[in-house]
Amino acid sequence: MSRLAQTDGLTDVQEEILSTVRSFVDKEILPVATELEHRDEYPTDIVEGLKELGIFGLMIPEEYGGLGESLLTYALTVEEIARGWMSVSGIINTHFIVAYMIKQHGTQEQKDHFLPRMAAGDVRGAFSMSEPELGSDVSAIRTKGVRDGDAYVINGQKMWLTNGGSSHLVAVLCRTDEGQAQDAPPHKSMTTFLIEKEPGFGANASVPGLTVPGKIDKMGYKGVDTTELILQDVRVPADRVLGGQSGRGFYQMMDGVEVGRVNVAARGCGVAQRAFELGIAYAQQRHTFGKPIAQHQAIQFKLAEMATKVEAAHRMMVNAARKKDSGERNDLEAGMAKYLAAEFCKEVVEDAFRIHGGYGFSKEYEIERLYREAPMLLIGEGTAEIQKMIIGRRLLEEYRLQG
Repeated sequence: MSRLAQTDGLTDVQEEILSTVRSFVDKEILPVATELEHRDEYPTDIVEGLKELGIFGLMIPEEYGGLGESLLTYALTVEEIARGWMSVSGIINTHFIVAYMIKQHGTQEQKDHFLPRMAAGDVRGAFSMSEPELGSDVSAIRTKGVRDGDAYVINGQKMWLTNGGSSHLVAVLCRTDEGQAQDAPPHKSMTTFLIEKEPGFGANASVPGLTVPGKIDKMGYKGVDTTELILQDVRVPADRVLGGQSGRGFYQMMDGVEVGRVNVAARGCGVAQRAFELGIAYAQQRHTFGKPIAQHQAIQFKLAEMATKVEAAHRMMVNAARKKDSGERNDLEAGMAKYLAAEFCKEVVEDAFRIHGGYGFSKEYEIERLYREAPMLLIGEGTAEIQKMIIGRRLLEEYRLQG
């Protein structure tokens, strides 16, 4: 086991889960990840294996068939999986956020209906906030749901849905405006809808008016499907409003994104760990001027910097997860962890790429894949600039001058 990125104070159960996942990654993900990524192929066999391990229900309570584990356990699991292939951790993350939102905010009927099947991995989730003309500015959402009897009619277009095609359930944030004054803040006029659909692309057979046009072709983060979602007069029963009451969607989504940021930080940690492993191994194999390049001081300095960044990011991610598990507000810690882990991941991957020299530019070497994957972490769950806004505002709250 690597000396880096160890976590103190884990229970025997947590250690056993992580050991099992680590073994699965080494045997079932790493040997095939680059080949599947180059083909942009959905990792069906890997997903089935994770279902058998119970990973899709890791944080879902035992009463619904899940393992009832903590956010920390989940984050450390994601770190291990991202070390193997970041796209697989993305398949799990969006599912996890939707399950978390239903567990925290759903009605009892919604919990009973969705969580047992989500725990088994038979129903997999996606969530949708972004639109073609907005990303971080959630208040500018245009997709709108209008009440019509015992249902809502939704029209609009959503963007950047991870698992958009392969998912069975999508949590969609829309404007509803009902019962709100015209000058009410935009975030008070938003509602989260739980839309059940058939997996696949094109017009959806089970939801008239719902279309998933196809996969967006990306520079990296392949294998997992990223899509648009078009809604034209889509009718959603009123009992599929998350929590049963309109106007709470913004807060529900932000709660989900907060734990999602810990997940993205964990992904950054996992990718950085793998890049370090590749870099330090190659540095001992490659010879220049009569000795391994690892014996050159310049390379040792680079390895030292990489290892320090891996360790620092891991510790911040663990701190953010433990803060949330304690029931305390963790937006400051989650923002810091996501910001630092994503930036350090990019830097560690680039340093490993440099250590590989010209071979790093070849698709035969794994570092080429990591080099294309790391940039997604700079954007997902909020850009670095958004994280710094969150961090700055929270610091001003904590250190506000009195008098």
